[in-house]
Amino acid sequence: MILTSTETISGKNITATFGLVKGSSARARHVGRDLLAVAKNIVGGEVSEYTKLIGESREQAVDRMKAEAEKLGANAIIGVRFTSSTISQGVSEILAYGTAVKTE
Repeated sequence: MILTSTETISGKNITATFGLVKGSSARARHVGRDLLAVAKNIVGGEVSEYTKLIGESREQAVDRMKAEAEKLGANAIIGVRFTSSTISQGVSEILAYGTAVKTE
């Protein structure tokens, strides 16, 4: 499956457009990770525990978006975007979305 943030795919002809596809992942923070984050906050630096959590959520959202596109018969997704939101204290959602298309 081709994923691109652009509206076209160089060298490919879009033969069908299936519409919006999306995938999301909501994750809650872990108490152990929070304690490590507090320590990092004091000394500074990247909070790698949260970076890993966000990366896993992003990959899961992309996988779900791709699965939705495959069900429609698409072989590419154009205009891919990501957004995030806070659902409640300690719970965040990552949303991946784009337009499912068929290319030749």
